[in-house]
Amino acid sequence: MINLLIRGVLFVVSAGLGLLVADLLLPDFRILWDQWWGFVICVLVFAVLQSVLSPWVVKIAHRYAPVLLGGVGIFSTLIALIVVVLLPIGGLRIDGVMAWLLGAVIVWLVTALGALLLPMLFLRRAVQNGGRAKE
Repeated sequence: MINLLIRGVLFVVSAGLGLLVADLLLPDFRILWDQWWGFVICVLVFAVLQSVLSPWVVKIAHRYAPVLLGGVGIFSTLIALIVVVLLPIGGLRIDGVMAWLLGAVIVWLVTALGALLLPMLFLRRAVQNGGRAKE
């Protein structure tokens, strides 16, 4: 159970990192820092949407367009970004087609790498620390 909770927190962190990297690299992809709480809510909503949308998009793509299965992660990221930007909390703003497309790719890539690497890093440390405590 704790392992699942740690993985969930790490996924939220990787989603936040993905949004931050897109903000740094793309001029039209902006985190609105004057409403920092809005950004925190955006990250949480984005992470939940991404977790829920990915399996749904895989199911739809598998049924109607199997060729698109490789792009499921990017597509579900784009859908999650659209929902988050449309929220009235104002933590994120994306202007222009290129910012939307490149932003989705950047956020997807950073989130995927974070979801892969962060658990290996943190869970390995937890296992090592747990092993030392038993000695």
